[in-house]
Amino acid sequence: MPTYEYACNSCGHEFEAFQSFSEAALTECPQCKGEVRKVFSNVGVVFKGSGFYKTDSRTDAKSSKPATPVTPAAPKPATPPAS
Repeated sequence: MPTYEYACNSCGHEFEAFQSFSEAALTECPQCKGEVRKVFSNVGVVFKGSGFYKTDSRTDAKSSKPATPVTPAAPKPATPPAS
């Protein structure tokens, strides 16, 4: 179950509550019975290691390099017919 942080608007009391997603948000401070609000903070998720980029799963080295353009060879001059 997720842990939610709450802070009271009246007395400033901060507390956490374990609630399921389907439960309604808390509205009353357990200390002063004042109105509370949810406190949102950054999520502490860190992705480490390989496998998080689309190029990490490639095994063919050719597919990650751009194609090298091939220039056609210069045409050979026509040789005069032998007499």
